[in-house]
Amino acid sequence: MKNEVIGKCPVCSNDLEVVRLSCNSCGTVVEGNFRLCKFCYLTKEQKDFAEIFIKNRGNIKEIEKDLGISYPTVKNKLENLIQALGYKSEPQKDSYKKEILEKLNNGEITAEEAIVLLNE
Repeated sequence: MKNEVIGKCPVCSNDLEVVRLSCNSCGTVVEGNFRLCKFCYLTKEQKDFAEIFIKNRGNIKEIEKDLGISYPTVKNKLENLIQALGYKSEPQKDSYKKEILEKLNNGEITAEEAIVLLNE
């Protein structure tokens, strides 16, 4: 089994670039400076999350079940992935709203209480 190409230098963490491609079937070699796709620069954790996200068609409840994590954690991982792919992230919700969602997720407050608190 071959290793997966890495996108970041293990020494300095800068982006790597491909300089040689070869065909195992016919032996053709192509040399030059080639950029890797943006997914190659993701960490293994980010790639794994992207795969789970796609498998579950973006259904956060299913992602929560698959990974055994809370709603806010799924949202944080998604924001991290969006940023890593070079897209602007939504302005972060203040920590108060995250705290309310965590309490709701942990069963410390009811959905009705959470709605009231979030609408204040």
